[in-house]
Amino acid sequence: MSARAILLAGGASSRFGSPKLLADFRGAPLVAHAARRLAEGAGQVLAVIPLGATALRAVLEPLGCEVLETDRAALGLGGSLSAGVEASATASGWIVALGDMPLVPVGAIRDVARAIEQGAFIAAAVQGGRRGHPVGFSGELYGELAALRDDIGAREVVRRHRVRLVMVECGDPGIFADVDTPDDLRALGM
Repeated sequence: MSARAILLAGGASSRFGSPKLLADFRGAPLVAHAARRLAEGAGQVLAVIPLGATALRAVLEPLGCEVLETDRAALGLGGSLSAGVEASATASGWIVALGDMPLVPVGAIRDVARAIEQGAFIAAAVQGGRRGHPVGFSGELYGELAALRDDIGAREVVRRHRVRLVMVECGDPGIFADVDTPDDLRALGM
């Protein structure tokens, strides 16, 4: 099996003040942009959402996403990622993107996915030495990713294996553009 695209869409939007993934961004919910780009760059998407998030499901399923509702989303990025990895345990690896990052370029997603398919242990989009998203992980990291349970996500996994990180250069700052507050959304040019 090939690498699986995982969209983490389980955040609580605490700094945004309302469900940010459903906020309008250029005529569609914020999360729809992230899901479309991930699907175009890495294939069929497994979107990880909180239990009972029917509005998110209603946005993601029509886009062709497989949706996984999990109580582990309440644990943060790590909990969501571990649930997604466990649900796709037969994948050869994972291409991980965030639902609040609507401008990640499809080319960067494709390049990270290609690096994983060609045997990279970890691959990440970078610009000027700064790491952004998406991040890809080899299937060899299943145990470490499945064990995550906090809001730090896979940052510690990447740090632990940094000597094996393949940096995929990208000229587009969309690899850093995330939305935490309404001001962030406005700055991206609603």
